[in-house]
Amino acid sequence: MPASPATPRPNAVVAVLALAGIVVALMQTLVIPIIPELPKLLDASASDAAWAVTATLLASAVATPVVGRLGDMFGKRRMLLLSLILLIGGSVVCGLSDALVPMVAGRALQGLSAAVIPLGISIMRDELPVERLAGATAVMSASLGVGGALGLPAAALIADKLDWHMLFWLSGALGAVSLALVLALVPESAVRTGGRFDLLGGLGMAAGLASLLLAISKGGDWGWSSGTTLGLFAAAVVILLVWGWWELHTPEPLVDLRTTARRQVLFTNLASVAIGFSMFAMSLVLPQLLQLPEATGYGLGRSLLTTGLVMAPSGLVMMAFAPVSAKVSRSRGPKVTLMIGALIVAAGYGLNIVLMAEVWHLVLASCVISAGIGFAYGAMPSLIMGAVPASETAAANSLNTLMRSLGTSVASAIAGVILAQLTIDLGGFALPSENAFKVVMAIGAGAALLAAAIASFIPRHRPAVPSAGPAPVDGTAAQPASAR
Repeated sequence: MPASPATPRPNAVVAVLALAGIVVALMQTLVIPIIPELPKLLDASASDAAWAVTATLLASAVATPVVGRLGDMFGKRRMLLLSLILLIGGSVVCGLSDALVPMVAGRALQGLSAAVIPLGISIMRDELPVERLAGATAVMSASLGVGGALGLPAAALIADKLDWHMLFWLSGALGAVSLALVLALVPESAVRTGGRFDLLGGLGMAAGLASLLLAISKGGDWGWSSGTTLGLFAAAVVILLVWGWWELHTPEPLVDLRTTARRQVLFTNLASVAIGFSMFAMSLVLPQLLQLPEATGYGLGRSLLTTGLVMAPSGLVMMAFAPVSAKVSRSRGPKVTLMIGALIVAAGYGLNIVLMAEVWHLVLASCVISAGIGFAYGAMPSLIMGAVPASETAAANSLNTLMRSLGTSVASAIAGVILAQLTIDLGGFALPSENAFKVVMAIGAGAALLAAAIASFIPRHRPAVPSAGPAPVDGTAAQPASAR
């Protein structure tokens, strides 16, 4: 890779890394407007076309922890650049695709870029002054929500007015801009672990996660009691147990499970699963409420473009609350920030249950929920980095990102079952009932309350802001007090 800038400029580093995070989140959202049309566009069945989404989910789940570990070993900037190159390559493949196989391949390549956000957070820890770190990592963490919220209206507009391939050419162009800016402005960190890559650990984690997520994401299509679904769940349990044994006994593991088992890291990751669930519940419920026909008595009959515009303010709210989250973390500690965020999310869902009859009701509820997500997501990197050595930052942040993704995957499966079971008949078509949406919202609120309860077990005495700055390449950087 080309040489990195000798003298990092904090403002430029934060802006470029946040842009890269937003681009990756945009990539995940851009395909949503064309999902109903994919079978026709790709000349495939609906279940086969769904692999254009499933492939991205599986690839991102596998790549995030693996690329994070490689970043710790060989350079975070190097892996960040590789991730952006894969995003660009996948976008080009999709932009040229009119058939299922190349589209799925391109979406899988795009999914391999998912480690950009945890890598960006880790670069910030290594390069930024300590007083800038909490705010910068909160902004980077919030970029996931911002990209998702802004991507929906942009994608809807493009899909409505232009050829659908332009969605992927836009993704590729934004990826190329991010790549150029990272090359020009983001330095490479000297903090590395070195050592050998745990290939067996990587293969084991990939097989276990792929089995688990495939069962979760396709169980609704195959049947939750089908042999294929149950077999995948069983395989995931067995593979991940064997993988855990291996990671505990190999000298250079892919994931240091002993570090992961530290109270601060463990409870932060568990809370992240619940928060990820809560965040995605909103993304599933509100667009459907906005688009269902008014004849249902609770649908608002809006277009996809209008739906995207209604959802867009939530991303801006999430970004706006990121610095507030950092300020609270500096004064009260990230544990308190995480608990506040979870409680705000629960309050937002409670508000949504009683206010869902007007567009402004849904705008208000989504903004409240997003404010809570901004608080929570901003606190998680500080909690993780306050408990792990600098040389393991990328791997630890990547695992935390994976935990959020597991939460969103479970939310998709559970909400899908509820919305499919609690229905009304409208003109011969089964549509989710009003009570179905309220049940999903109630579960989202419950998940947020669960996250707050889990976060209460995080030790209060942990440092709110981890130490920053480069450390020796051999990975002998001192661990924070919380890690000893």
